[in-house]
Amino acid sequence: MTKPRRRKAVYLDDALFASKPRRVVPHEFVLDAIAGASPRTHPMFGCLAVYVGDRIVLILRDKPNQKADNGVWLATTKEHHESLRREFPSMRSVQVLGKEITGWQVLPAEAADFEEAALHACELVIARDPRIGKVPGARRAPGSASKRELKSSKPAKESKRVTRGRQKS
Repeated sequence: MTKPRRRKAVYLDDALFASKPRRVVPHEFVLDAIAGASPRTHPMFGCLAVYVGDRIVLILRDKPNQKADNGVWLATTKEHHESLRREFPSMRSVQVLGKEITGWQVLPAEAADFEEAALHACELVIARDPRIGKVPGARRAPGSASKRELKSSKPAKESKRVTRGRQKS
C-alpha cells in the first residue's frame, strides 16, 4: 500500500493577493439620502452613476484634477431646465461634455448651497419627480448602426437560381 503524500505548505506573497483599495464613493451622503429608493450604482467615466429602477438619475463626481464639474449631476432634459433652475439656482450644464446646453446638469460641489441642493435633489428622486431621470437606450455592438446603414444603402443583388431545370431570376 502506498503512503499518502503529505502536502507541502505553500506560502504566497501577500502582495500578490492584495486587492486594490476601494475607491471612495464621492458625495456618499447622497446615497445615504436615497437609500429608501433602493439605488444601485455603476462606475461610469471615472464617476459613479446612480440608478433607481430602470432610470439613471444621478452621477456623483469628485475628480481632483478636473474640479470644474465635480458635484452631483442630474439626468434631465432641456425642457425641464427652467423649472429645475428655480429650485436649484446654482445648477448649470456640465462643461466637460463640450456643449453649451446639455441634458446633464450639475449641482457644483463648490457652490455654497451644495449639500442642501443635493439633498433636495434626493427628495425629488425619492418622490419619482419626472424631471429627474432617464431610461438609458439599448446598447448596440460598436459599429452595428453603420454596418446596417451600409447594407441598406447598397442595391439588392439580383439572384438567379435554378429550380427543377428552369432558371428563375
